[in-house]
Amino acid sequence: MIFVPLPFVVALLLLILLAALLRTTDQAKVNWPFLALIALCALQTFLVGLRWGYDLTALRYVLPVLAACVPPLTLASFRCLIARSEADQGGSSWLHWLPPVVIALLLVAAPQSIDIALVALFLGYAVALLQLGKRGPDALDEARFDKAVAAHRALVIAAAALCISALFDLVIWLDFEWTRGDHAALIAGNGSLLGLLMIGATTLVAAGAKAFPEPAHEAVQTTSPEQDREILSRVETLLAGQKLFLDENLTLSRLARRAGVPARQISGAINRLAGRNVSQYINDYRIAEACRLLRQTDVSVTAAMLESGFQTKSNFNREFRRVTSLSPATWRDSNRQDHPTEA
Repeated sequence: MIFVPLPFVVALLLLILLAALLRTTDQAKVNWPFLALIALCALQTFLVGLRWGYDLTALRYVLPVLAACVPPLTLASFRCLIARSEADQGGSSWLHWLPPVVIALLLVAAPQSIDIALVALFLGYAVALLQLGKRGPDALDEARFDKAVAAHRALVIAAAALCISALFDLVIWLDFEWTRGDHAALIAGNGSLLGLLMIGATTLVAAGAKAFPEPAHEAVQTTSPEQDREILSRVETLLAGQKLFLDENLTLSRLARRAGVPARQISGAINRLAGRNVSQYINDYRIAEACRLLRQTDVSVTAAMLESGFQTKSNFNREFRRVTSLSPATWRDSNRQDHPTEA
């Protein structure tokens, strides 16, 4: 049947994504939750192919337990983009080990309730993911500023992927209720894999936003709340005076430590006084530097992008258009009529 090889194709794609993350040793060290998630999705996809493509019924005892590991690991992956002091608030991280244990117990005590339990699990973690990112890109204060928006978008898509997986689990359960599973192989072999592939792809995007570890230093503590203008003044001193925006690994968490102000206070001050999120605020400085380079020097557009703190051309072009309403090359032509350009 046509659906049989699809799980193996998806598993291969996920392994390619895994190899892309493993390619950089330093990046792999800080992205182990993302690596584990992609590996888990690849394993589960491969076993789905064996279960429904080759009718290895013994795997029905393994697949539900593996499926129960996906939502908690997805949440853990995105939580590593949030400063530990906020991400671990409440001290209940051990509870995320319970889902696979509960599913394993249900396999013995009430196997007929497995599908509904998985639906509830996936939907519950989808809500938890959206709650994690409810403050927008600023919630991901350990994400590099140039990729925070993309990482937040990946978080939303990952939550949608969990919902898609829940939907297909529900459809499979209904199929067994109505037709005794006549279509279960087709549904599991094709449709449910979409959710796993989406999780794997968004994981790669989010993993790229994780900053490399910074050298240890003493954090400056504040003992009283700061007014918005004073906070913004501290931030502007770091950005304009020390050109901290040129650090490609800059995150909200690191900016907060350098300023000696809690990340939430910095985010709130910038939101209220500048009318934008922190990523856009930092990128405004980077675009201003890029404009200076394009206007005053003969460096290429790519060199101006890198020297101003951006790492990807797509993000640079998008932010440049947001600030100037023009592409970098067009802006240079309009502002340096008397100099030769180099794109």
